[in-house]
Amino acid sequence: MDQRTYNQYCATARTLDLVGERWTLLLIRELLTGPKRFGDLQASLRGLGTGLLSARLKHLEQEGLARRVTLPPPARTPAYALTEAGSELAPAVLALARWGLKWAMGERRTTETFHPGWAVLGLRACFDADAAAGLRAVYEFRIDAETFHTRIDDGTIEALHGPAQYPDATITMNEETFLGLTAQDRTLAQAIETGAASVSGDAEALRRLKALFRLPAPSARTGDPSP
Repeated sequence: MDQRTYNQYCATARTLDLVGERWTLLLIRELLTGPKRFGDLQASLRGLGTGLLSARLKHLEQEGLARRVTLPPPARTPAYALTEAGSELAPAVLALARWGLKWAMGERRTTETFHPGWAVLGLRACFDADAAAGLRAVYEFRIDAETFHTRIDDGTIEALHGPAQYPDATITMNEETFLGLTAQDRTLAQAIETGAASVSGDAEALRRLKALFRLPAPSARTGDPSP
C-alpha cells in the first residue's frame, strides 16, 4: 500500500503522514490501554476489515510506533503493543478525546457501536489531578460484561482493563446507565438512588469519586455571533 504524504517539512504534517490515515489513531487508542491480540482489535474496531487492519498494523510496525509481543502466561499468544514513540502519542489522543466530549459527541447515532472498555482511556481524559491530591485508592468498574479499574495515587491515574486485585471501591451498572452518565443525563448519585447503579467499598474513596472525573459541558459548533 502506497503511503500518502503531505510533502511538507512541518512537524504537524510529518505526524499526520504517520497517523493521519483512517483507523490509525483508533488503533493507537486501543493499544494505549495495553497490548492487544489481532482478534481483540477486530472486535473493538467493527467495520475495519481484516486486510486493512493487517495493513495498518504493518504500517505502525514499519514506522516504529508498534511492535509484536507475546502475552504473558497463561495467554502466551501473539499481540501488538506500542513502542515508546507510539506511547508518547497518549497526550494527543487524550486531548482529542477531551475536545470530542465538548464539541463532537451529541446524541448517539443508531449505527454507532459502543464498548464500555473505551472508558479506560476516557477516564484518563477526564481525570482531575487536583481533586485527587492526597488520595490513594483503587476503583473497579463493572459495566455489564466488561471490567476495568483505575489506580489513583496522589494526583496521578493509571487506568487498565480487567479487574483490580484489591479494589477499595467497586461501581457496578449496565451499559445504558453508563452512557447516561457520559451524556450527563444523570449523575452517579441519581443512578444509585434509582437502583440503576450500585457501589460498595471504602466510604471515603466513594465520597471522593464524584470529584475525580469532570466531563466538559457539551457545546455546539457554531460560529461566534457577529458584534
